[in-house]
Amino acid sequence: MHPNPHPSDYPLAATREMLFVGFDGPIEHHIRHMPARSNELNYAVETNGFLAYRWLEQQVDELSTFHLPYAVVCHADWLISDQFRLVQQLAAHPHLCTVPVVAFAEKDQAPEPALLRSMGVDDCYTIPVDWQQVERRIEFLNQYKPRFLQSAYPAQAEHFRLKIPFSKRLLDIIGASAGILLTMWIWAPVMLAIWLETRGPVIYTSRRVGYGYQVFAFLKFRSMYNRAEDRLQELEHLNQYQAPYLHQKPIFVKIANDPRVTRVGRFIRKYSIDELPQLINVLRGDMSLVGNRPLPVYEAESLTKDAWSARFLAPAGITGLWQVSKRGKPEMTVEERIHLDIAYAKTPYSIWKDLGILLKTFGAFIQQEDV
Repeated sequence: MHPNPHPSDYPLAATREMLFVGFDGPIEHHIRHMPARSNELNYAVETNGFLAYRWLEQQVDELSTFHLPYAVVCHADWLISDQFRLVQQLAAHPHLCTVPVVAFAEKDQAPEPALLRSMGVDDCYTIPVDWQQVERRIEFLNQYKPRFLQSAYPAQAEHFRLKIPFSKRLLDIIGASAGILLTMWIWAPVMLAIWLETRGPVIYTSRRVGYGYQVFAFLKFRSMYNRAEDRLQELEHLNQYQAPYLHQKPIFVKIANDPRVTRVGRFIRKYSIDELPQLINVLRGDMSLVGNRPLPVYEAESLTKDAWSARFLAPAGITGLWQVSKRGKPEMTVEERIHLDIAYAKTPYSIWKDLGILLKTFGAFIQQEDV
């Protein structure tokens, strides 16, 4: 594998891979003379920014041929509703930063060109667009953009990272450090008890999705038996969050009296001791003390509505608004939980708001239900 390749080192693939994001209906309805998928041109269609970013990263992960995607085409209305998060992630990615980003807009609804340029969008066309015109522009951008970035920004870009107010980050560092120091005496006995019961790893690591669709390693004391994820499908009928329609899968998973939980696990869950390793996530900058709970990848994939994706505007948090206002209430719906997440994400940051949520969290340490 080529060590730390620069984006300009990637040639275009023989098969040009494109990604369309945020469109309703078949792509062919938006583009005149759109060629069919073939060995020369292939394209994927994704419904939200998280799935789109995962698709793009998967293209880069296949580094045996060093081929980058041909272009990313987004509907302008979706870009605005997404608050240009996907474009910002691409611009900050060390390899995807050179991929052309093009917007398609409805007639008389195109955003200001200056706004698009400032956000990292390379060009915009009115629907229905002519494919030949767009393709010529994308070919030019694939040649021009890597050279421009290499001359303007010779240093390799850093990955898109969480940016939070200084006062919030300071509160996180002080709070997480104090939390670790005050609870360190608990850690060793808990880890020993977990190991004695199941002879398995004491720390459970899972891939979670936080701010801006970023995936990170989420830490907890293990409260379930080994390979508990393999039993999730057989326990779906016990999920307290049910989908509104039979053909849909539930977004969230919450199982009362979960048979996968160990005896030690039930105790540490009851007193929220299993959450303590997340203080390390806070110190590493993956999470904040207060925010929206990071979702497992399979749950984040289910949040396909543009409005729902607004929850990812807030940092991932150990505790948050929905935990202190709805925790332990079985009548809470998926929509209520998401709307509380969105409310926190869209409310201007206030250290007093975060402190208020933290104080309420202490009263919710002892859960009222066995989940």
